[in-house]
Amino acid sequence: MDFTSLTVNGLPLMVIVMGIVSVLKKFGLSGNLLFASSLGTGLVMGILYQVSIAVPVGFTQWFSVAIFGVGLGIVTSGAYDVIKSIGK
Repeated sequence: MDFTSLTVNGLPLMVIVMGIVSVLKKFGLSGNLLFASSLGTGLVMGILYQVSIAVPVGFTQWFSVAIFGVGLGIVTSGAYDVIKSIGK
């Protein structure tokens, strides 16, 4: 799935997650804690996005939603690291 095409009210979901992580960084998070917060934020936002489309029914749909959230969390964590390394 192309996570860059997912939008909420016209805003790319991936950019929203990276913005939240940037705010957390301003509050003093760094290193592995910042990376974990990026993963967690992506997970939560991904799950909320999927539930906003349709509330899952049954284990299979909930599992799919969870995998989507994990995927978004991993992608945003990786994207955050790439952007950070480019900034150096």
